[in-house]
Amino acid sequence: MSVSPTRPTTVGFVYPDHAAEDDYPLAERVLADGTRLPVAHIYGTDLHAVDELLDLGAPARLAEGAALLTPHAPAAVVWACTSGSFVRGWDGAAVQVEGLSEAAGGLPASSTSFAFVHAARALGLRRVTVAASYPDEVAWLFSDFLGAGGVEVLEISGAGIDTAAEVGKLSPDAVVDLIVARDRPDADALLVPDTAMRTLALIETVEQRLDKPVLTANQVTVWEGLRLSGHRPQAPGLGRLFSTRDT
Repeated sequence: MSVSPTRPTTVGFVYPDHAAEDDYPLAERVLADGTRLPVAHIYGTDLHAVDELLDLGAPARLAEGAALLTPHAPAAVVWACTSGSFVRGWDGAAVQVEGLSEAAGGLPASSTSFAFVHAARALGLRRVTVAASYPDEVAWLFSDFLGAGGVEVLEISGAGIDTAAEVGKLSPDAVVDLIVARDRPDADALLVPDTAMRTLALIETVEQRLDKPVLTANQVTVWEGLRLSGHRPQAPGLGRLFSTRDT
């Protein structure tokens, strides 16, 4: 009796503007199992400031992104933006995700901020440091969000970069330097928010230098979408988060 081939997993991502969205096709290539990770772009200001970030993640914008993903028939959708989710606080970000799910026809949904918390829990991480690109005012809101999710932030350092576009222009060396300079030996891991930062190709290098897990925004966003879809691949090259099916 013949067996029908398993349909490849598709996860859709609503991504603000343009910066580091090429991390998603890179993840497809590293996974190398037919997984599809389509990205739908929505547009607003890319300023790392509270009012602008609240507007960026407004329900109408996310609904627009969900509609753009419909032709891809995703199994789950994720708001691929850290600051545009945590800026609403834990409860507000949960409402935001519920709205995205409704706009996507009831599909499982999440956001990058929740992805960080879920990934930290999956790896058993309790105490972390954060290397943020944002100005301090915004960076501290991420610390508050992680704390609400049970993740203790030992230290958070903002790089004071005002826009996502500027973050997207950072060289690989500049990204690595930004990350490793924020490490503390007593931290279980180092977290790097901002989906505008290209990090997927650098995770293995940084983890080897620090000898600890490194969670980055686009990495955990992809992982979260796959988790929601029920697909748990191992993927050498995407860091310790993808090193075991147990996560």
